[in-house]
Amino acid sequence: MSTSRRSAGLLLFRVTEGVDGRDVEVLIGHMGGPFWAGREAAAWSVPKGEYGPEEDAAAAARREFVEELGVPVPPGEWIALGESRQRSGKTVTVWALEAELDVASVVPGTFTMEWPRGSGVQQEFPEMDRFAWCTPELAAERLIVGQRVFVDRLRAQVRGTAACPDA
Repeated sequence: MSTSRRSAGLLLFRVTEGVDGRDVEVLIGHMGGPFWAGREAAAWSVPKGEYGPEEDAAAAARREFVEELGVPVPPGEWIALGESRQRSGKTVTVWALEAELDVASVVPGTFTMEWPRGSGVQQEFPEMDRFAWCTPELAAERLIVGQRVFVDRLRAQVRGTAACPDA
């Protein structure tokens, strides 16, 4: 039995027309909690979460989307963007879904942790404290390094320059 940590997520996108033809904007979220407060660069993520061996990756991606954004997964065809191993050692699997979502409708899920550390005080924080539609260039600045590849893969597929990766 493997003890490696795995996460799955769903990256919403919308197609745009740019100077170089078709392109995308992606919906990403700023990670919540005191560790990420005040940080922008490499402090955003695809809505995703961990899952165990008893859960299917796609089911986990759907569950985490609903938990982190507080809205149902929009209908549509999921596009496999494959896997990426993050610096932490966690393997992340992501699908893309073309859909519109008004970020004002999002009601983020929360988590509880002791804060300040060692105080014995439990506080609740949003899992993601804000969401934004971003160009690939802005997403490259904001996303944690291990997730930037998913935007590159999506962009290549939308532009018709890459085959779909194995998921």
